[in-house]
Amino acid sequence: MYHGAQEGWVEVISGVMFSGKSEELMRRVRRATIARKSVQVFKSHLDDRYGGLHRISSHDGSERDAVPVSRSIHVAQNVLPDVSVVAVDEVQFLDDGIVTVVNDLADRGIRVIVAGTDMDFRGEPFGPIPKLLAIAELVDKLHAICVVCGDLATRNQRLIDGKPAPAEGPTIQVGGSETYEARCRKCHVVPGRTRDQTELPMETLGRAP
Repeated sequence: MYHGAQEGWVEVISGVMFSGKSEELMRRVRRATIARKSVQVFKSHLDDRYGGLHRISSHDGSERDAVPVSRSIHVAQNVLPDVSVVAVDEVQFLDDGIVTVVNDLADRGIRVIVAGTDMDFRGEPFGPIPKLLAIAELVDKLHAICVVCGDLATRNQRLIDGKPAPAEGPTIQVGGSETYEARCRKCHVVPGRTRDQTELPMETLGRAP
């Protein structure tokens, strides 16, 4: 854990769905509360699964009260004057302005904990997560288990009627186990996905520079 003498810092909990990101965020919040820190929790208003709009709910059934926000500015406007820890769940759904808000809060001496899925269903970087990873003092990337082969899962497999969703679908689509699966790179399937790839000479592959 990163420590600072009366200084703020940023922690990012990222990774695939079903990897325990919300549980880890709530664990850190509980520990901060036990340490008698003033804690405030926010979440994206898009996530109204399980416990509803005003609660953070994890896939294992844990819950915590939270303030729903639709834009990053709403986080900045609603932080209480005496708060020492700010947590934001499902941060991938917020706009890029959350990066500035998080930096400003940390500069004010606040410990900021954010959690979110780092890749969308296509396997591409999701929302403001890449920039948050870059500015954070502490980063933890969590993994689930691939439901197909049992390896470490690093991708979110979106399903439509039990089949892989095509790449042209919307980036944001909130859902649970009925809509998504955790899969590894090998088992992750996105019909119609294209990538810009640079062809490397075969003799360079697998050889360290």
